[in-house]
Amino acid sequence: MSAWLAAKLLNLFGWEFVGQLPEPRKVVVVAAPHTSNWDFMYLLLVSNILGVRIRWMGKEELFKGPMSFISRALGGIPVKRSRSTNMVQQMAQAFAQRDELVLVIPPAGTRRHTDYWRSGFYYIAKESGAPIVLGFVDYGRKRVGFGPSFHPTGDISADMDFIRAFYADIQGKHPAEKSEPRLRVEDDVQAAAEDERPPHAA
Repeated sequence: MSAWLAAKLLNLFGWEFVGQLPEPRKVVVVAAPHTSNWDFMYLLLVSNILGVRIRWMGKEELFKGPMSFISRALGGIPVKRSRSTNMVQQMAQAFAQRDELVLVIPPAGTRRHTDYWRSGFYYIAKESGAPIVLGFVDYGRKRVGFGPSFHPTGDISADMDFIRAFYADIQGKHPAEKSEPRLRVEDDVQAAAEDERPPHAA
């Protein structure tokens, strides 16, 4: 699809595209909030407007047999999910082998509400040296695109506070299903810190 046609379709649906991807285009794009299958369609239109091919991770079974052609054509990258393999290392290697890689990850991992985001996006960016780009589909204002980008600092709580602030007023198609940006490791770190506190004096 041409950039012109993609822009026309987006406009026909009443949506606005905002933001850009940083250069070089080796980035981990957070796709949030993800509450509908329509999110992917809007993201595809944006990728055509920018002239980039978005990529996503899929279990290697999707790249065998009759599904192989379709999965690869849609930008899938096969990932081995056995215990002996490391998904973060696999994707870091994929970044090292490519001049351009726009890897889109919906960290909620589901269109339904969940208490925690999956942390893979954070560690893939940290391991590969690629920046995290905050992608969004805002049904409240009918805007789709890319917000700020940053490199993970290693201070997970501070980085997630930045992410939470950005997504605070962005509305998914089904607001009740929106998963708030929070990693399980944040609670683990907080609990460990509380365990190390000295007891209060009587």
